Amino acid sequence: MDDLATRDLIRYSGRGAFSPDVIARAEGSSVFTEDGRELLDFTSGQMSAILGHSHPEIVATVREQTARLDHLYSGMLSRPVIDLARRLTETVPEPLDKAMFLTTGAESNEAALRMAKLVTGKHEIISFARSWHGMTQAAAHATYSAGRVGYGPATPGNFALPVPDAFHPDLVDAHGDLDWRRQLDLGFDLIDAQSVGSLAACIVEPILSSGGVVDLPVGYLAALRDKCHERGMLLILDEAQTGLCRTGSWYAFERDGVVPDILTLSKTLGAGLPLAAVLTSAEIEQQAHDRGFLFFTTHVNDPLPAAVGNTVLDVLSRDRLDLRAGELGERLTGGLRELAGEHPVIGDVRGRGLLVGLELTAGSDGGDVDKLGAAVTQRCTELGLHMNIVQLPGMGGTFRIAPPLTATEAEIDRGLAILDEALTHVTRTK
Repeated sequence: MDDLATRDLIRYSGRGAFSPDVIARAEGSSVFTEDGRELLDFTSGQMSAILGHSHPEIVATVREQTARLDHLYSGMLSRPVIDLARRLTETVPEPLDKAMFLTTGAESNEAALRMAKLVTGKHEIISFARSWHGMTQAAAHATYSAGRVGYGPATPGNFALPVPDAFHPDLVDAHGDLDWRRQLDLGFDLIDAQSVGSLAACIVEPILSSGGVVDLPVGYLAALRDKCHERGMLLILDEAQTGLCRTGSWYAFERDGVVPDILTLSKTLGAGLPLAAVLTSAEIEQQAHDRGFLFFTTHVNDPLPAAVGNTVLDVLSRDRLDLRAGELGERLTGGLRELAGEHPVIGDVRGRGLLVGLELTAGSDGGDVDKLGAAVTQRCTELGLHMNIVQLPGMGGTFRIAPPLTATEAEIDRGLAILDEALTHVTRTK
């Protein structure tokens, strides 16, 4: 990419640069550059395009709905919004039976946190120490993985919990394994010591994505819910990346049998288009309404993205993409573990369904894992595979792998083969 291509653009990804190619179009599991190169997209755009790019049914919905009804005054309702609220709440357990629709994950988390503060009458928020919940005010102040330095004081009352990372355990049991129960107890001991008695909510991802694709241990979510409810707090689950079939079930929280007080969705709900949601119980919604809940935005409950959301639900249900994600996830994870047996720099493979983490290690030579991850990413791009590394210092060797749920077995195998070739090239030449 030459300087003219970025001359007029503000850079917005911290110290990172734009990707080197200009993308001209996308279809299925691939994006295509202006010079005609194909890149197999193992990030589903921004972890969002679960139905692949330019899915014909999404394209048809956008064309038809744009011609009929695209945008309204925010106090008006349309049939796509009414239908999506009914259908979406039918996919989740009771008592999550109320929904509102926004545009981005940050916006849905902002609304959820605002609602939790209003309903509880409190202001303190807990999230993980490697969290990412968005770049708007409350969401950004509940984000600890990046973006905190240089912007002035954060909102008072934000606390961080240690991440239960089994590959990098900070507290271990007699067997050397992560002792997450003791870690959680100590985390809340510290929070209780700092709290001014105004704990409102805890917001977490069931699988931390930007935090290194860390799957919460079985039992952790239930224990966290209990800690919250003992203190009169609400539990908010951010399923921007894990919701709607990506992990092999409709929602990641289903594995643990834990129903949150508030659920936020985005990314996958619009399958790449800007659509997000907040779901909660009728009781919480009524309390919020009685206290004057205000989250009036230009595009709240817009008909065009809601129509897309309905089509997404159609395809997910009809094609049983929850099962498909589980099957393809087994193929992907199995292939990555085979590569781990051939490449000593692979330290760990983890995740669920088609949200998989691959962590490289520095090895016995003590090399720079961030540089290693960057080199493998670059080589993958050269060979025709777009991969994403976690943009945290010291974690640049952790790949977030999230192909579309509509990918084929052949595309999964092709991605694995390219990654194998890239690892071989980089480790032989470093």
